Amino acid sequence: MRYKPMIWVAYIATIWLANWMISHVGDCIPKGPCVIPVGLGLYAPSGVLMIGAALVLRDAIHETYGRRWVMVGIVVGAGLSAAISPALALASGVAFAVSEMGDFAIYEPLRRYSRPLGIAVSGTIGGAIDSALFLVLAFGSLDFFTGQFVGKTEMAFLGAAVLIGSRVVRRDLSLR
Repeated sequence: MRYKPMIWVAYIATIWLANWMISHVGDCIPKGPCVIPVGLGLYAPSGVLMIGAALVLRDAIHETYGRRWVMVGIVVGAGLSAAISPALALASGVAFAVSEMGDFAIYEPLRRYSRPLGIAVSGTIGGAIDSALFLVLAFGSLDFFTGQFVGKTEMAFLGAAVLIGSRVVRRDLSLR
């Protein structure tokens, strides 16, 4: 299928864009991230929405290309992000790689039973790991952990809903 390379490009783009947003989008805190509201009165570094999307896309890459390409995507995305900020790129790359190990352990067994459940659960747990590590490595603080976690979880569940919806649409179209 022709769209498969686009999934990988989108994954890398979300990593780079998340790191760019943290320094350019939202209310910028001196010597800290730029933050946005994520609901429930919580704020998170603005890249959270892109990272939430990246957590969903990594499962698509896992399905399409395999684990190795997910890790290559992390390295490429972090490498490109180094042009924005080497410190953010390092924090992002380490947090992504470690959370990816958790994702592998959770997504692999769950996807056999339900791909949407695998995406939602692995995205939630991967989001928690990624949030904690990134915030500590990039900013030396967990001040925005709850907002970061909520924003990523929202995106993980949105990704699962989109997957379920696309299956319903494909099934309906095939019945015509």
